[in-house]
Amino acid sequence: MSDGSPQAWNMRLVGQSDLGGFGNGGEGLSLQATADGRRILYVAHESGPKDFTALDVTDPSEPIIVAQTEVPNDRVRSNSLDMVDDLLLVAYQGKTIGDAPVGMGVWDVKDPENPKKISHFDTSGPYSRGAHCLWFADGRYAYLSTGARDFQPHNPLDDQFFMIVDIGDPTNPTEVGRWWLPGTRVGDTEDPPERHPNFDTGFRLHNGNVWPERPDRAYLGYIDGGAIILDVSDKSNPTMISRVDYHPPFPGFTHTVMPIFNRDLLIVSDESIVDHADDHPKYVWVMDGRDETNPVIISTFPLPDPEQFKDADGRFGAHNLNENKPGPLSMQSDTLIVGSYFNGGVRVHDISDPFRPEEVAYYIPAYPEGMNGVNINDVYWDENGLIYAIDRFKGGMYVLELTL
Repeated sequence: MSDGSPQAWNMRLVGQSDLGGFGNGGEGLSLQATADGRRILYVAHESGPKDFTALDVTDPSEPIIVAQTEVPNDRVRSNSLDMVDDLLLVAYQGKTIGDAPVGMGVWDVKDPENPKKISHFDTSGPYSRGAHCLWFADGRYAYLSTGARDFQPHNPLDDQFFMIVDIGDPTNPTEVGRWWLPGTRVGDTEDPPERHPNFDTGFRLHNGNVWPERPDRAYLGYIDGGAIILDVSDKSNPTMISRVDYHPPFPGFTHTVMPIFNRDLLIVSDESIVDHADDHPKYVWVMDGRDETNPVIISTFPLPDPEQFKDADGRFGAHNLNENKPGPLSMQSDTLIVGSYFNGGVRVHDISDPFRPEEVAYYIPAYPEGMNGVNINDVYWDENGLIYAIDRFKGGMYVLELTL
């Protein structure tokens, strides 16, 4: 059990911001280079009253808040965001079905001190909580994990699916296609999938990502549905290429599927969702993706003994990965994988040998005042080697650097 002091190996703390006392970070971090030469980090909040925070990290040792927006009401949160250039997209989700306004907000942040919301793509409805997560990398299409007014699941846990939205006209986002796991929607001819007997967390999408290197492929973390690859060459009609589902026997919640294209690998994270390591193990898996119709698990990232963390507040296990987002402001690596592990902090693994991943660095911040733990929720690795990590409790945003 930690005494609450910071723990570090091959990483150091560069700077920190408590986000003005609203340190509850979600799983949305994105970086902007402004026309006047500044670097602005946008942070989504896990819950209200704040929507997102814009931090000037031009001097990473002294992050400065330049703007904070607020959610429209206490039923809505902005868990996820992404951006290209000066266009920021924010996912809005309700606490329960029927909450509003939910869906996706489109913001002009050319002037970071004065963000302007230019449109709202509504996905509210009688069966919908709205959008949990989004991905925006090519400047044209947003990929959402969302419900919709016209989507009724058999089971309320299966409410969010893969939706493709055209942002060509930011003032009028338009749905162009969708996909869901067959059998989960009322009206499907396929039988509903068999539920996990011990950890039923839903057959719904968490992350749906499309990289410019393969614009005809989407890589889905479909929670209890496993890791899925879609053909999205026809965005109006996505079709499934393959699905790898290993739970049961393992607990569910496949979160992120990240391809390493030049090595024919898939890096797949499962999210821990239960406090005190009660759903251990939640791994990051390495899959051989040479045959995309049949990905094969070949290894897992090593994790420290959960006994070290289970008495701390919050969760322990895998969660978000730095997703090798394309663009000049992101680090892309085919050997080092940076991830968030809740009260296990930020951890870095080397997959030079994909059959034997090795942990090479970690950083666990000091526990915030009054807390018996941290819960590092998301990470972003920039092109200069700085790692931005957000705490979902109250610690705020940490700027870290590898010292390998």
